[in-house]
Amino acid sequence: MKNDRFLRALAGQDVDVTPVWMMRQAGRYLPEYRNTRKQAGDFLSLCKNPELACEVTLQPLRRYAFDAAILFSDILTIPDAMGQGLYFSEGEGPKFKKLIRSGQDVDELPDINIADDLAYVTDAVALIRRELNGSVPLIGFSGSPWTLATYMIEGGSSRDFSLAKQFLYDSPEAMHRLLSKLAKAVTDYLNAQIEAGAQAVQIFDTWGGILTSSAYVEFSLTYMKEIVARLIRESESRKIPVILFTKNGGQWLETIANSGCDAVGLDWTIDIGQARQRIGRKVALQGNMDPAILYASPDVIRREVASILESFGRANGHVFNLGHGITPQVNPDHVSVFVEAVHEFSGLYHSL
Repeated sequence: MKNDRFLRALAGQDVDVTPVWMMRQAGRYLPEYRNTRKQAGDFLSLCKNPELACEVTLQPLRRYAFDAAILFSDILTIPDAMGQGLYFSEGEGPKFKKLIRSGQDVDELPDINIADDLAYVTDAVALIRRELNGSVPLIGFSGSPWTLATYMIEGGSSRDFSLAKQFLYDSPEAMHRLLSKLAKAVTDYLNAQIEAGAQAVQIFDTWGGILTSSAYVEFSLTYMKEIVARLIRESESRKIPVILFTKNGGQWLETIANSGCDAVGLDWTIDIGQARQRIGRKVALQGNMDPAILYASPDVIRREVASILESFGRANGHVFNLGHGITPQVNPDHVSVFVEAVHEFSGLYHSL
């Protein structure tokens, strides 16, 4: 592989500079992405067209020196395959036509066959991997069972997740059945991505941080640990690293690090140096610049990159990223500043 910094960093190995990629790096901030989405007709059609999904995955790599590509898809492909009727309203985000509101609704959910129901995703992975031609590694991903469950119960995003939390507290047995069913589907889904060519995987636990401490462990982390334990961990004679990212998950850092994962993704609400002190070298850390910094001037962006690198210090096991996904209004030129600053400043912290 021409550039394996990302995989080496996740393994805690020496690198010349800190690798960097960006959550939602293929997205609406790029004019070429907007053009391809228009060509597809809508977001979901873009996700379900392997050729176009490949194209938008590669677009940011043509502009920026990212050290990894991430599959272009959506976290809600599994509920959609379960017949929940995913659709997107302009300006409102994802919605479902069919909702989970009872134990019976859970029990009626079908088991999905990844090869049949989500072939468009694995076809895209195989195509992207071929087109990358060893230039950088390819990351596959899924939403966490808890995060998927919140969308399936709420019918979309939510301010307070009152319906999902009510379901959890009033019907914990049904919630566990739902999460168990989703955990199996996520495991099969990520393994299918690995078999199709993904070289690392990330589980996005976007809404784990809304839970109480005990509920997080019982209803979110437990199922992510179950997935990690069942994943294919080696392919093509190389380890397949797993990154767990819980937004607002800093309070559970040690517990997440003990889950069997290879890296913990951090949002911007925790100092990365303090996080490193708390868990030592047990796992790699990924993060964790506030995406809003990309709205600021180039000088501010460069200062923030330097500050995060200094906080992490002279050690292996850091993948630079944002603390959440890039937002659509960011100036694409500011992403160049960000990526170049990571590579420029981080060499000071590595021994090669």
